[in-house]
Formats: sequence, C-alpha cells, structure tokens
Amino acid sequence: MTQAPGPRDPGPAAVDPREFRDTVGRFPTGVAIVTCRTAEGEDVGMTMSSFSSVSLEPPLVLFSVDCRAYSLSAWEQADAYGINVLAEGQHELSNRFARPLGEKWEGVSVQRGIHGVPLIDGAIAQLECVPYAQYDGGDHSIFVARVVRLRQANRADPLVFALGRYNHLRPGPLGPPDWPLPIHY
Repeated sequence: MTQAPGPRDPGPAAVDPREFRDTVGRFPTGVAIVTCRTAEGEDVGMTMSSFSSVSLEPPLVLFSVDCRAYSLSAWEQADAYGINVLAEGQHELSNRFARPLGEKWEGVSVQRGIHGVPLIDGAIAQLECVPYAQYDGGDHSIFVARVVRLRQANRADPLVFALGRYNHLRPGPLGPPDWPLPIHY
C-alpha cells in the first residue's frame, strides 16, 4: 500500500512568530462569534477571525481553535455550530467573547438554531452548521463544517479586523457583484 508523503521538514524555524502575526495581520478579516452547545446544555462561544468559506458544493466553511483553548473539547464534541458574523459597532461583543472565561452570555439575546446552538441577535449573518472534518493545524485545530441553514439579518457593514485592531470598510457606491472572478477558473 502506498502512503501519501507527510509534510516536508522545512528545517529550523526561520520565521519569527511575532513577525509572522504582524505580516498576516495585513490581510483584513471579518469577525464572527462561533457557538456550540455542550452535551450538558452549556452554551460555548468564541470570537473568531479565522472563519472562511471553503466550498460551494457542498457548502463548507472553516474556523480554527487554539489547541490551548479551555473550550477545545467542547468544539471537538459538538454536533452543531452557529456562526454569527458581527456588524461594525459590535466590537464590545467581539471583545467579550474573545476572553477565555467569564460571563460571556450575560445580557446577550439569542435565538436557538435547528440544532439548539445559540444564534446571536444583531449579527448581520448567521450560518448553522454540522461538523464535516477536523484537521491538525499546528498550534490550532481546524474545523470544517457543512452549512445546513443560513440567513442575512441586515445590511450593516461587517466588523473588520486588520493590523491588530478593528478597522472600517471605506464607504463607496456598491456596483454589481464581480463574481465569479475569472481568476478562479
């Protein structure tokens, strides 16, 4: 039986972790709060800027969780996830869910998704997902999820994170979508 080769050993680390973080921080991301519910009925939520779409057929998204995260086992055992895309102006909510512990849910209004996951009121988009795959990602675990239901709540601008801080989209007239881009095919 032939086995696929493993990752190549790049030799000694040549990239400084802080410089790497600063460099990839130049790529702006949206901010989402990903949620799940434990078997014991506890709501879990974490701010993520690692959320990304993966596939249209089937509809797949991914997010990653630091392997040192207190709630990692909850994510690994979850049977569903809620992804709540935050609007500009929701940085306080983002900061609350970025903390590892505490009263994250106090005063937060939610609706329950079809699998019981909390969907945060006021998010500009919500995706309900079920686990699809999980991968080793170095110091993070990568979760790929299949989208089973979604909704867009309002037309507010998304909360954007770049250069180590919250940022804004530059306002301007929106033209027709440029999708699909010819570079993809």
